[in-house]
Amino acid sequence: MKIYIAGKITGFDGYKEKFQLAEDYLKSKGHVVLNPAILPDGLDQHEYLTICFAMIEVCDCVYFLDNWKDSYGAKLEYDYARFEGKEMLFQ
Repeated sequence: MKIYIAGKITGFDGYKEKFQLAEDYLKSKGHVVLNPAILPDGLDQHEYLTICFAMIEVCDCVYFLDNWKDSYGAKLEYDYARFEGKEMLFQ
């Protein structure tokens, strides 16, 4: 299954490690993982969301980290995934 990871990035210094742990866990279960934490710095938030929505579009499922409700972007990703009928898993 192809799984996108959603969670808080903006304002969270430890986001790369948290996303990487989730990626490692999901890969250990045999999934293909799309991790937005590897995107380069320097884009505007709407540009990140455009890319992330495209990543969600090609995934079967979205995996929400436990801090997703603290993130404006992750809440938009939740709404988009729900609208698209994607399976959703929660940490």
